[in-house]
Amino acid sequence: MAIDINPIENHREREKGVLVYPVYSRRSEGLSIGINLYPDIKQCSFDCPYCEVFPFSNNATFSIQQMKKDLRSAISSAQKENIPIKDICFSGNGEPTLSPDFPDALLLAETVRAEMAPSAQLVLITNGTGLLQPQIFSILKDLALRAERFDIWLKLDAGTPEWYKKINRSNIPLEKLTEKIHEFAASAPVTIQTMLCKINDTPPPPEEAEAWEALVCKLAVNGNIRKVQIYGKARPAPEDPLASKLDTDYLEQRAASLRRALAASAHTPMVDIYL
Repeated sequence: MAIDINPIENHREREKGVLVYPVYSRRSEGLSIGINLYPDIKQCSFDCPYCEVFPFSNNATFSIQQMKKDLRSAISSAQKENIPIKDICFSGNGEPTLSPDFPDALLLAETVRAEMAPSAQLVLITNGTGLLQPQIFSILKDLALRAERFDIWLKLDAGTPEWYKKINRSNIPLEKLTEKIHEFAASAPVTIQTMLCKINDTPPPPEEAEAWEALVCKLAVNGNIRKVQIYGKARPAPEDPLASKLDTDYLEQRAASLRRALAASAHTPMVDIYL
Protein backbone atom coordinates (compact mmCIF):
# COMPACT_ATOMS: atom_id res chain seq x y z
CA MET A 1 0.00 0.00 0.00
CA ALA A 2 1.36 3.41 -0.96
CA ILE A 3 2.06 5.91 1.80
CA ASP A 4 -0.16 9.00 1.79
CA ILE A 5 2.20 11.61 0.41
CA ASN A 6 0.16 14.63 1.53
CA PRO A 7 2.86 16.14 3.75
CA ILE A 8 2.01 16.61 7.40
CA GLU A 9 2.83 19.91 9.06
CA ASN A 10 3.70 19.07 12.64
CA HIS A 11 5.41 15.66 12.56
CA ARG A 12 2.84 14.11 14.95
CA GLU A 13 2.46 11.09 12.63
CA ARG A 14 5.73 9.81 14.10
CA GLU A 15 3.95 9.10 17.38
CA LYS A 16 1.65 6.58 15.66
CA GLY A 17 4.48 4.10 15.10
CA VAL A 18 5.42 5.00 11.54
CA LEU A 19 8.97 4.43 10.30
CA VAL A 20 8.78 6.71 7.25
CA TYR A 21 6.69 9.88 7.04
CA PRO A 22 6.35 12.74 4.53
CA VAL A 23 6.48 16.24 6.00
CA TYR A 24 6.74 19.81 4.76
CA SER A 25 10.09 21.13 6.01
CA ARG A 26 10.57 24.89 6.34
CA ARG A 27 14.35 24.45 6.35
CA SER A 28 14.30 22.25 3.23
CA GLU A 29 11.55 24.44 1.72
CA GLY A 30 9.57 21.49 0.44
CA LEU A 31 8.84 17.81 0.86
CA SER A 32 11.08 15.94 3.25
CA ILE A 33 10.71 12.19 3.72
CA GLY A 34 11.49 11.50 7.35
CA ILE A 35 12.93 8.30 8.80
CA ASN A 36 12.02 7.45 12.38
CA LEU A 37 14.20 4.92 14.22
CA TYR A 38 12.07 5.13 17.39
CA PRO A 39 8.48 4.21 16.50
CA ASP A 40 7.71 2.95 20.01
CA ILE A 41 8.96 5.63 22.42
CA LYS A 42 11.08 8.78 22.47
CA GLN A 43 14.79 8.21 23.10
CA CYS A 44 17.19 11.14 23.25
CA SER A 45 20.31 12.27 25.10
CA PHE A 46 18.89 15.81 25.25
CA ASP A 47 15.72 16.97 26.98
CA CYS A 48 15.02 20.23 25.15
CA PRO A 49 11.95 22.09 26.46
CA TYR A 50 11.06 23.17 22.91
CA CYS A 51 11.00 19.56 21.61
CA GLU A 52 7.79 18.82 19.70
CA VAL A 53 7.71 15.07 20.49
CA PHE A 54 4.84 14.47 22.91
CA PRO A 55 4.90 11.61 25.45
CA PHE A 56 3.75 8.35 23.85
CA SER A 57 4.40 4.63 23.79
CA ASN A 58 3.17 1.73 21.70
CA ASN A 59 4.16 -1.77 20.60
CA ALA A 60 5.68 -0.74 17.26
CA THR A 61 9.16 -2.01 16.41
CA PHE A 62 11.79 -0.80 13.97
CA SER A 63 12.61 -3.07 11.05
CA ILE A 64 15.20 -2.42 8.37
CA GLN A 65 13.15 -4.34 5.83
CA GLN A 66 9.99 -2.39 6.67
CA MET A 67 11.92 0.86 6.47
CA LYS A 68 13.19 -0.09 3.02
CA LYS A 69 9.69 -0.96 1.83
CA ASP A 70 8.13 2.21 3.26
CA LEU A 71 10.91 4.48 1.99
CA ARG A 72 10.64 3.16 -1.55
CA SER A 73 6.85 3.50 -1.37
CA ALA A 74 7.06 7.12 -0.15
CA ILE A 75 9.49 8.08 -2.91
CA SER A 76 7.33 6.38 -5.56
CA SER A 77 4.20 8.12 -4.28
CA ALA A 78 5.85 11.54 -4.44
CA GLN A 79 7.15 10.89 -7.94
CA LYS A 80 3.71 9.77 -9.15
CA GLU A 81 2.30 13.06 -7.86
CA ASN A 82 5.21 15.01 -9.42
CA ILE A 83 6.16 16.36 -5.99
CA PRO A 84 9.89 17.19 -5.82
CA ILE A 85 11.65 15.45 -2.93
CA LYS A 86 13.97 17.91 -1.23
CA ASP A 87 15.54 15.42 1.13
CA ILE A 88 15.40 12.10 2.94
CA CYS A 89 15.93 12.96 6.58
CA PHE A 90 16.81 11.09 9.76
CA SER A 91 15.01 12.78 12.64
CA GLY A 92 12.06 11.01 14.25
CA ASN A 93 11.31 10.55 17.94
CA GLY A 94 14.79 11.04 19.34
CA GLU A 95 18.50 11.15 18.54
CA PRO A 96 19.01 8.91 15.47
CA THR A 97 22.68 8.14 16.11
CA LEU A 98 21.90 6.44 19.44
CA SER A 99 19.87 3.69 17.78
CA PRO A 100 21.72 0.39 17.20
CA ASP A 101 19.94 0.30 13.81
CA PHE A 102 21.35 3.67 12.73
CA PRO A 103 24.47 2.50 10.82
CA ASP A 104 22.52 0.00 8.70
CA ALA A 105 19.59 2.39 8.24
CA LEU A 106 21.89 5.21 7.10
CA LEU A 107 23.61 3.09 4.46
CA LEU A 108 20.27 1.73 3.27
CA ALA A 109 18.81 5.23 2.97
CA GLU A 110 21.80 6.40 0.93
CA THR A 111 21.48 3.39 -1.38
CA VAL A 112 17.74 3.97 -1.96
CA ARG A 113 18.28 7.73 -2.38
CA ALA A 114 20.99 7.22 -5.01
CA GLU A 115 18.81 4.72 -6.87
CA MET A 116 15.39 6.38 -6.73
CA ALA A 117 15.88 10.09 -5.88
CA PRO A 118 19.43 11.09 -6.82
CA SER A 119 18.63 14.82 -6.78
CA ALA A 120 17.45 14.67 -3.15
CA GLN A 121 19.72 15.30 -0.20
CA LEU A 122 20.27 12.74 2.54
CA VAL A 123 20.10 14.65 5.83
CA LEU A 124 20.91 13.69 9.40
CA ILE A 125 19.46 15.95 12.10
CA THR A 126 21.55 15.29 15.19
CA ASN A 127 22.43 16.79 18.56
CA GLY A 128 26.01 15.60 18.08
CA THR A 129 26.21 13.26 21.05
CA GLY A 130 26.65 10.28 18.72
CA LEU A 131 30.01 11.74 17.72
CA LEU A 132 31.29 10.69 21.15
CA GLN A 133 31.06 7.09 19.88
CA PRO A 134 34.11 6.28 17.69
CA GLN A 135 32.07 4.04 15.37
CA ILE A 136 29.46 6.74 14.69
CA PHE A 137 32.16 9.40 14.27
CA SER A 138 33.90 7.23 11.66
CA ILE A 139 30.72 6.28 9.78
CA LEU A 140 29.54 9.88 9.52
CA LYS A 141 32.96 11.18 8.55
CA ASP A 142 33.37 8.59 5.80
CA LEU A 143 29.92 9.21 4.32
CA ALA A 144 30.23 12.99 4.55
CA LEU A 145 33.52 12.89 2.62
CA ARG A 146 32.43 10.50 -0.12
CA ALA A 147 28.73 11.34 -0.61
CA GLU A 148 28.21 14.70 -2.27
CA ARG A 149 24.53 14.92 -1.30
CA PHE A 150 24.82 13.96 2.37
CA ASP A 151 24.49 16.75 4.91
CA ILE A 152 24.74 16.65 8.71
CA TRP A 153 22.62 19.23 10.51
CA LEU A 154 24.48 19.48 13.79
CA LYS A 155 22.76 21.08 16.77
CA LEU A 156 24.53 23.90 18.59
CA ASP A 157 21.93 25.72 20.67
CA ALA A 158 24.22 27.19 23.32
CA GLY A 159 27.58 28.81 23.82
CA THR A 160 27.62 28.80 27.63
CA PRO A 161 27.05 25.93 30.09
CA GLU A 162 24.35 27.97 31.82
CA TRP A 163 22.16 28.33 28.74
CA TYR A 164 22.95 24.78 27.64
CA LYS A 165 21.50 23.51 30.92
CA LYS A 166 18.29 25.43 30.22
CA ILE A 167 17.77 24.77 26.51
CA ASN A 168 19.20 21.25 26.10
CA ARG A 169 19.11 19.90 29.66
CA SER A 170 21.68 17.18 28.99
CA ASN A 171 23.99 15.41 31.43
CA ILE A 172 26.75 15.48 28.81
CA PRO A 173 29.06 18.45 29.57
CA LEU A 174 28.94 21.18 26.93
CA GLU A 175 32.74 21.41 26.79
CA LYS A 176 33.08 17.69 26.09
CA LEU A 177 30.50 17.88 23.32
CA THR A 178 31.87 21.02 21.64
CA GLU A 179 35.39 19.55 21.65
CA LYS A 180 34.11 16.57 19.68
CA ILE A 181 32.12 18.83 17.34
CA HIS A 182 35.31 20.83 16.66
CA GLU A 183 37.17 17.61 15.92
CA PHE A 184 34.50 16.40 13.53
CA ALA A 185 34.03 19.74 11.72
CA ALA A 186 37.78 19.87 11.14
CA SER A 187 37.58 16.58 9.24
CA ALA A 188 34.21 16.67 7.45
CA PRO A 189 31.62 19.26 6.34
CA VAL A 190 28.60 20.03 8.54
CA THR A 191 25.68 22.44 8.78
CA ILE A 192 25.20 24.10 12.16
CA GLN A 193 21.61 24.35 13.38
CA THR A 194 20.60 26.58 16.29
CA MET A 195 17.22 26.97 17.96
CA LEU A 196 16.66 30.45 19.39
CA CYS A 197 13.73 30.76 21.78
CA LYS A 198 12.81 32.08 25.20
CA ILE A 199 13.08 29.84 28.24
CA ASN A 200 10.75 30.80 31.08
CA ASP A 201 9.88 33.88 29.03
CA THR A 202 13.54 34.97 29.05
CA PRO A 203 15.67 35.28 25.87
CA PRO A 204 19.31 34.20 25.76
CA PRO A 205 21.35 36.75 27.76
CA PRO A 206 23.94 38.90 25.95
CA GLU A 207 26.87 36.87 27.28
CA GLU A 208 25.28 33.71 25.87
CA ALA A 209 24.76 35.29 22.44
CA GLU A 210 28.40 36.46 22.39
CA ALA A 211 29.73 33.05 23.45
CA TRP A 212 27.63 31.21 20.85
CA GLU A 213 28.77 33.57 18.09
CA ALA A 214 32.42 33.13 19.07
CA LEU A 215 31.97 29.35 19.09
CA VAL A 216 30.42 29.30 15.61
CA CYS A 217 33.17 31.57 14.25
CA LYS A 218 35.82 29.29 15.72
CA LEU A 219 34.16 26.30 14.06
CA ALA A 220 34.05 28.16 10.74
CA VAL A 221 37.71 29.15 10.91
CA ASN A 222 39.00 25.73 11.95
CA GLY A 223 36.44 23.51 10.23
CA ASN A 224 34.22 23.08 7.21
CA ILE A 225 30.87 24.74 7.93
CA ARG A 226 28.50 24.61 4.96
CA LYS A 227 25.76 26.74 6.47
CA VAL A 228 24.36 28.05 9.74
CA GLN A 229 20.63 27.57 10.26
CA ILE A 230 19.06 29.85 12.84
CA TYR A 231 15.48 28.83 13.47
CA GLY A 232 12.76 29.86 15.86
CA LYS A 233 10.11 27.90 17.73
CA ALA A 234 7.19 27.25 15.39
CA ARG A 235 5.50 24.06 16.62
CA PRO A 236 3.71 23.13 19.85
CA ALA A 237 5.68 21.28 22.52
CA PRO A 238 4.44 19.26 25.51
CA GLU A 239 6.15 21.64 27.96
CA ASP A 240 4.69 24.84 26.51
CA PRO A 241 4.92 27.62 27.57
CA LEU A 242 8.29 26.81 29.16
CA ALA A 243 9.84 27.50 25.74
CA SER A 244 8.31 30.29 23.69
CA LYS A 245 8.85 32.18 20.47
CA LEU A 246 11.23 35.12 20.11
CA ASP A 247 10.46 38.19 18.00
CA THR A 248 11.56 37.98 14.38
CA ASP A 249 13.71 41.09 14.89
CA TYR A 250 15.77 39.27 17.51
CA LEU A 251 16.53 36.35 15.19
CA GLU A 252 17.43 38.75 12.38
CA GLN A 253 19.75 40.72 14.67
CA ARG A 254 21.54 37.54 15.78
CA ALA A 255 21.93 36.43 12.17
CA ALA A 256 23.24 39.83 11.07
CA SER A 257 25.74 39.90 13.93
CA LEU A 258 27.00 36.44 13.02
CA ARG A 259 27.37 37.39 9.35
CA ARG A 260 29.48 40.41 10.34
CA ALA A 261 31.66 38.30 12.63
CA LEU A 262 32.16 35.61 9.97
CA ALA A 263 32.99 38.23 7.33
CA ALA A 264 35.60 39.74 9.65
CA SER A 265 37.23 36.32 9.98
CA ALA A 266 37.18 35.83 6.19
CA HIS A 267 34.99 32.75 6.55
CA THR A 268 31.52 33.23 5.16
CA PRO A 269 29.24 30.19 5.27
CA MET A 270 25.65 31.07 4.45
CA VAL A 271 23.55 32.11 7.44
CA ASP A 272 19.80 31.46 7.01
CA ILE A 273 16.86 32.25 9.29
CA TYR A 274 13.79 30.00 9.53
CA LEU A 275 10.84 31.47 11.40
